[in-house]
Amino acid sequence: MKTKAFLKLMTLCLFSLLPITLCVAQDMESFTEIEGIVIDETTKTPLIFADLTVGNSNVSTVTNSDGEFVLKIPNSHLNESLIISYLGYQDKTIAIKNFKTDSKIELTPSYTELNPISITSINRSARELVIETLKKKNSYIDKNTLMTAFYRETIKKRRRNASLSEAVVKIHKEPYSSYKNDHIELVKARKNTDYSKLDTIALKLQGGPFCNLYTDIIKYPEYIFTEDDIKDYDFSYGESTQINNSLIYVVNFKPKKHIRTPLYFGKLYIDANTLALTSAVFSLNVENKELSSQMYIRKKPRKVDVYPTEASYRVNYRISNGKWHYAYSNISLTFKVNWKGKLFNSVYTLSSEMAVTDWELKDTKLANIRSQLIRPSTILTDKASGFSDPGFWGEYNIIEPEKSIESAIKKIQRQLKRT
Repeated sequence: MKTKAFLKLMTLCLFSLLPITLCVAQDMESFTEIEGIVIDETTKTPLIFADLTVGNSNVSTVTNSDGEFVLKIPNSHLNESLIISYLGYQDKTIAIKNFKTDSKIELTPSYTELNPISITSINRSARELVIETLKKKNSYIDKNTLMTAFYRETIKKRRRNASLSEAVVKIHKEPYSSYKNDHIELVKARKNTDYSKLDTIALKLQGGPFCNLYTDIIKYPEYIFTEDDIKDYDFSYGESTQINNSLIYVVNFKPKKHIRTPLYFGKLYIDANTLALTSAVFSLNVENKELSSQMYIRKKPRKVDVYPTEASYRVNYRISNGKWHYAYSNISLTFKVNWKGKLFNSVYTLSSEMAVTDWELKDTKLANIRSQLIRPSTILTDKASGFSDPGFWGEYNIIEPEKSIESAIKKIQRQLKRT
């Protein structure tokens, strides 16, 4: 089994963090900020990870786990419209100039009426469809792309926030048809860790934004479906859905019953017209504690057992001018830490998410910004100063923090004021 894990955790005593050089954000054009919440028209429940895009531009964001969003729109685009989309719902378009502060945007479910032959008429099995989708590189952007993205990483001990990291990055994304790896340039970052909540263990995520970037299954299929282990999966069709009246095939996948090594299970959402992957939601089977622990834990104290109890992933793609590209991903990993000789264990949850907020076709020369590039082995450094500045992010778009993270930021700000 050659499937790789998306996360590498390090559990260490409180020692060194790797330094990172930060570049200063350049002056940007003025903007107008709008905010609101996206909800289901009927049930009024928040819609999580809804996509919001400014028309005739690549400016975008996603809703948080409370369905809320804040979007900074360049003033040159105020005559455009805001397009809101969500899997299983009809798109909604709102003129930005008519947008009201704290708006509740209601989306209407897109009811799919499928003839029984709709699935069988594609003349391929679910497995064949997935294999063809993984090869559909021409459905995705085929030029060098410079993406601006926001990254957030949190570590909680049970329900208490112990570490919060945020960063704006530039993703130097190679064409999907290329075998070259993408690069990430760090633009601006801040981090705060309360080591008193981590007991004698300091948890560090190795790779930071790279972990989320590697969930791009089309660019990095080796992290989930290698040529060797795709035969170890069962694939089946689920109930199809829609995005704004476009048919989306749903493919369920899971390891074959006889497989005991950790593999993934979940759902793939495939556009019926282009056969492009539009979204994927999946988890790792962590029943084998020893092997699943080896996939995630790079280093730990000798007297500690660390193993994951849940590992969940999501990746969303966005289409522009007929080509798809990586747009958003999140990772949630829960694991237990058992000290030998101690009665009680500790439960930690590490979550990370990254959203592309703007992009342009650009063949950037890496040699000119090599000092700002981070490596897949990088650990974000501790840097709390940014939390004291309410305008820290300037005109960069971020993912609106959920309530618990918002409370953690306010607590950090109060602590900084006292010092």
